[in-house]
Amino acid sequence: MSAPSRLSLAIETGTVDLPETGRIAVVMPRAGADLSALPAERVHVVTPLKPDFDDFVARGYDCAVTPEGRYGASVVCVPRAKPLARALIAQAMGVTDGTVIVDGAKTDGVESILKECRRQTVVGTPMSKAHGKIFTIPPGGDFSDWAAREGTEIEDGFVTTPGVFSADGIDPGSRWLAECLPTELGSHVIDLGAGWGYLAARVLVRDSVTRLDLVEADHSALDCARRNVPGSRAGFHWADATTWQSEIRADSVVMNPPFHTGRSADPDLGRAFIATAARALKPSGTLWMVANRHLLYEATLTQRFRHVDEIAGNARFKILRARHPSRQPR
Repeated sequence: MSAPSRLSLAIETGTVDLPETGRIAVVMPRAGADLSALPAERVHVVTPLKPDFDDFVARGYDCAVTPEGRYGASVVCVPRAKPLARALIAQAMGVTDGTVIVDGAKTDGVESILKECRRQTVVGTPMSKAHGKIFTIPPGGDFSDWAAREGTEIEDGFVTTPGVFSADGIDPGSRWLAECLPTELGSHVIDLGAGWGYLAARVLVRDSVTRLDLVEADHSALDCARRNVPGSRAGFHWADATTWQSEIRADSVVMNPPFHTGRSADPDLGRAFIATAARALKPSGTLWMVANRHLLYEATLTQRFRHVDEIAGNARFKILRARHPSRQPR
């Protein structure tokens, strides 16, 4: 039997009091999170992350990508990105009639968030457990200065939002990959893990590209991509790139795959992206990807493609080209 969650212990010990009625929003819980201490019929899971969304739907929870209506209480699961954590707390305070519960791991910065909340208002006595903290914010506190702005403009006119990958500027790996792409990519291109759309925008400067599929698991990032990549040639897919399947095989795939789950390095994510790319390409297709120098993707690439080479590199990044997928299970 697994140990009780921090939330369960907080409810059992009275650190957290739940209202007798009203819906309870649970904001950005990760897949597999234990919500058994909450009345399931009143829980509304709010997350923009497709793998987490799908996990809670499969477990029978009512889910949405943004809050809907009012709540009797809310639980905010602190994400690693501090600007996003602030924005989520401000959002929860704005839609919750009762207590907002903040739960997070020390490695995700919950102690820093607790200190900042105390500067905003009076908070309940926190409970420390399982390398994290949980505390409550009573109604009435003013967190309006923490609210996310409706799209933040960065360099070159691109728009981002708190918490998305590379929210403060163009990722240097993605920029370098875009500069290394050839003039001809074929008519159909897929951007796996498209984020807020930088690579896609650079791909679409080519008039020869008539269809570009952007695949992204973060609904918030995809909303930004819709603004950053206008036009009828772009198609947007809110999907987990590790399992997504294209109905039509493409000429090229471009990608800068993630390699972290939270704070833990997880190169299997990149390997799963490679497998998706191989399935999505035509037999003559090509994968173009950027990766951190220390990530050893070459073995996976050679299993999936007949020709693999590094076309550019430095001490930090490498640009890899993989041609002619050799295994294409659907």
